[in-house]
Amino acid sequence: MAKVKTTLSIDERLLRQVRVRAARTGRRDSEVLEAALREGLGIIDRIRSKADLGEEEAYKLAHRLVHEGRIIPRSRRSPSRSSRS
Repeated sequence: MAKVKTTLSIDERLLRQVRVRAARTGRRDSEVLEAALREGLGIIDRIRSKADLGEEEAYKLAHRLVHEGRIIPRSRRSPSRSSRS
């Protein structure tokens, strides 16, 4: 897939998180950002299709759920938490 160079303005704390994750995983900042975008957009698409919502409604619902801590990627769930699901 072709890569496109772009410029973003994002919160400095968020950029710090990206850089820390990149350093911890041995990936480039752009790889971490791309993975996060893919995951976030995928969550929104799944919510939109399952709940029959528009794009904006699905985004708001996904945002609320993530900030309430209800959506945790399967790879990060602890054994005690996955047994409750």
